[in-house]
Amino acid sequence: MEKRAIGRSDLSVAPLGLGGNVFGWSADEKASFAVLDAFVAGGFNLIDTADVYSAWVPGNRGGESETIIGKWMKARGNRADIVVTTKVGSEMGPGKKGLSRRYIVEAVEDSLRRLQTDYIDLYLSHWEDPDVELEETLGTYAELISAGKVRVIGNSNHSANTMFKALAVSTKEMWPRFENLQTPYNLYDRAGFETELEAFCLKNEIGVTSYYSLAKGFLSGKYRSEADFAKSQARGGGMANYLNERGLRILAALDQVAQAKNATPAQVAIAWLIARPGLVAPIASATSVEQLQDLVKATELNLGSGEIEQLTKASA
Repeated sequence: MEKRAIGRSDLSVAPLGLGGNVFGWSADEKASFAVLDAFVAGGFNLIDTADVYSAWVPGNRGGESETIIGKWMKARGNRADIVVTTKVGSEMGPGKKGLSRRYIVEAVEDSLRRLQTDYIDLYLSHWEDPDVELEETLGTYAELISAGKVRVIGNSNHSANTMFKALAVSTKEMWPRFENLQTPYNLYDRAGFETELEAFCLKNEIGVTSYYSLAKGFLSGKYRSEADFAKSQARGGGMANYLNERGLRILAALDQVAQAKNATPAQVAIAWLIARPGLVAPIASATSVEQLQDLVKATELNLGSGEIEQLTKASA
């Protein structure tokens, strides 16, 4: 399978990443192992998680997703074949958040322990931290890379302005730079990325990975009326934000292309992302092997220029 480099780094990944946010939430350990097995069997290698996944679930504390992935990698003995992305900065408890040197040094050890590994392939700042200078954060990452605990760094949810400043700091200090931006991006949610970040990342050769690649499930076509919200206790409540004239127009275009390609709307939505310049891999979650197999087929779907234009126009 075609592999794509993440920025200027030596990490290369297949063009679909597996989101680990559902592990320990809507997928228990057994279901998570089955999805992970099927993902790797399909020739894929990018697994995305964060230390905070899935602290929002009653009874969870955070770290559940990393723990499941760590158990799975140890059981399968496949650590060297996996590109693991995890993140730091979200609140994990009193005094346990942000991008200070003190906290990152503590948090990375916790992630390594849960993942049962001695290195993280791609370590991301989860959110901007206005209380900490970029020099402190980037200097800490440089130390972790030098120590072999992290291979490559990136960020999630940072603005183009902050990324510009971060690149300037890394260049000045001769430190490793952000090679990856992870950002919410899909056929419905386009403006946040395309307004400034897309051009910035292309110009500076920063590899992009997208999350919410199916707009939290809306682009699967599963939610077409308010009555459909009941189909998912976890996701249904957020569908009201998408179920409008524009959302229905996007679904109609997805339906048309899907019918022509003998595909599903979800496959077409993911294929549109894979075709975007500079986008290394969309990240999508699956709670079952059947869901995963649907997503995997998107990587085999070649959209023509007319079909890409049709989808892009419908979502404008």
